[in-house]
Amino acid sequence: MSDTHLRLGVNIDHVATVRNARGGAYPDPLRAARIAEEAGADGITAHLREDRRHISDADIDGLMEVLSVPLNFEMAATDEMQKIALRHKPHAVCIVPEKREERTTEGGLEVAREENRLAHFIAPLREAGCRVSIFIAADMKQIEAAHRIGAEVIELHTGAYCDAHSEGRLEERDRELEALREMSTFAHSLGLEVHAGHGLTYDTVQPVAAFPEVRELNIGHFLIGEAIFRGLTPAIAEMRRLMDAARA
Repeated sequence: MSDTHLRLGVNIDHVATVRNARGGAYPDPLRAARIAEEAGADGITAHLREDRRHISDADIDGLMEVLSVPLNFEMAATDEMQKIALRHKPHAVCIVPEKREERTTEGGLEVAREENRLAHFIAPLREAGCRVSIFIAADMKQIEAAHRIGAEVIELHTGAYCDAHSEGRLEERDRELEALREMSTFAHSLGLEVHAGHGLTYDTVQPVAAFPEVRELNIGHFLIGEAIFRGLTPAIAEMRRLMDAARA
């Protein structure tokens, strides 16, 4: 696969959200992961939260067994999550902020203020062979800190850009998009691999997909929602089409 190929990571968390609403076994996130893989996903993302509100420990066990594409394991920087990641040794771990009261990950990780703690936290993960990604805002200070602590990858938080677009705040949207563009270039200049995600839809994906420094987009909630109306395979295929068109 060429360096110009823009990878799509499909987050299956909210298949588990629907399952957990009834407390049974359906719909199965592992089935969603296999369908996503067949539909063109280059990887699967799953966030194991402290409160287990969607993805469960058993889901992670199952994903590690059945996937032939890489698993990106999203996790908070806690001892419990570090132990789980070291037990499974997924292809990648993405360190994200996590607050119990939030509905979803609401912002980027504050790396600059916790540089020493995070450097020690990710060291065993890197030694175990996991690619460590840090989920951060498009902010030079945070990118520099992520680089200093030894992260190989950053994932830029696209939520502010997507929110401004959906709410019609077009000047703010354009400012946020420009910040994402500039910080993609800056992170790449430091030798970091650049990913992006959070809130991306068919309407917002192409400007970000067009950034040549971005190597991967991670998209979940929108695709699972769209799957209700058109099915998971067509939903992913359309996202893949838009990404490829923007990249071309």
